[in-house]
Amino acid sequence: MKVLLIYDDVWHPAEVIDRGLKTFPARFDDYEIDCVKTAKDILTPEFVAEYPVVIVAKGNTINAANPAPWFEPTVTEFMPADFRAYAENGGGLIFLHAGNVFSRKNAPEMAELNGNAFIGHPLRCMTHVYPVGDHPITAGVEAFDERDEHYNIEILADDINVILRTASESGGDLISGYTRNIGKGRLCVLTPGHTLAIFANPNFQTLLMNAIDWCAGKI
Repeated sequence: MKVLLIYDDVWHPAEVIDRGLKTFPARFDDYEIDCVKTAKDILTPEFVAEYPVVIVAKGNTINAANPAPWFEPTVTEFMPADFRAYAENGGGLIFLHAGNVFSRKNAPEMAELNGNAFIGHPLRCMTHVYPVGDHPITAGVEAFDERDEHYNIEILADDINVILRTASESGGDLISGYTRNIGKGRLCVLTPGHTLAIFANPNFQTLLMNAIDWCAGKI
């Protein structure tokens, strides 16, 4: 299955995810991952339509070397409204870690789409990540502990189904994963994912692969 991974921004360089994905088990080879860093100059509706699932793992910057905005009206060909249309037409969207740093100011349409606005996070710390309820995305996922950025997000949508929470001494106990339905499409938010240690954790790996399969309608 083809999966489009959009990543690389000023605070979240691609190397972490590149190295992290190399630690995934053989099951991950079932996905054909196409990586795009400079989305502003590559994505078009026709390009994105080729992928059943899109992972957004970057904020509103062009790439790690260029902090200028990714989304620029009349310049960027694939805007937040196009992400929404992609989902409404049956596409699967995963907003992974940095894909949840959109705010009411820097990209309000993306925040509205993924259902949350970024508030901030304490200094990197030990986090306890644990599933909530019973959902196909968390099947086979056990609670785990890793050092990470503990994201604090403001929930904007009233239709979320919470599947994951994360707790830390400095951040408290917060929602860190949920799903939504957008038209014919499925959307999943996962806020963990800043460090290589998180990507190398087998439970996180299962979580992300399950999220891909669920967003594609396979489970």
